[in-house]
This record gives sequence, C-alpha cells and structure tokens, in this order.
Amino acid sequence: MPQDYIPVLIQTLIVLGFVITTMVATHFLGPKRYSRAKLENFECGIEGLGNARSPFSVKYFLIAILFVLFDVEVIFMYPWAVNFKSLGKEGFIDMFLFMMLVLAGFIYIILKGALKWDKR
Repeated sequence: MPQDYIPVLIQTLIVLGFVITTMVATHFLGPKRYSRAKLENFECGIEGLGNARSPFSVKYFLIAILFVLFDVEVIFMYPWAVNFKSLGKEGFIDMFLFMMLVLAGFIYIILKGALKWDKR
C-alpha cells in the first residue's frame, strides 16, 4: 500500500534536508583562506614529484582487471547460496558448471603467467 511508504519518504526528506543544510552552511560559514601551500597537491604525506602522466606497467592494469573479473563472479554465488535448497539438484549442477568455468579461466591465467609480476 502507498501509505506504508510514508515513513520512508519522511526519512528521505529529513536526510536530504540535513545534507543540503550542512553543505550550504559550511559554504557560507567556513573560512576562506587560499594560499599556495594549501592549494598544492598532497597525498599520503608525500609531496608530488615529476609528471603525473608517466606511464606505468600494463601488469598493474591486468591484475586490477582480473581482480574485478573474479570478484564479480563471486557475486553470482551469493544468490545461489541463499536459494541453495530451493534450486535443488539442477541448481547444484548449474553452479558446479559455473565453478568449473571459473576454475578453467583461473588455471588459464596462471598458465599464461598473467599473475607473475616480475619478468623471469
């Protein structure tokens, strides 16, 4: 029923009101002191050196993409685990085949040496 969502709507309006009020208040009430040192890039306690556009190894991106790939595959296992009993034998076989494909891909990546960081 639509009236069941009234508390959610009220809470959403309160949260949005708080966020907007806080952002506007900090913009008008906060100090405005600009200096060269304040506007300089600073990260992790280390001053920036050199060009930010310097190239890095493709291995870094390959590891990141493989992590995302296998992480997304693990997300597919959660709904299966929640509905394990209701899916029965067919669901078990489907997940077994899915896991075999994931394992085959992982073995292929290992055999290709994609996870080896150093060239040897």
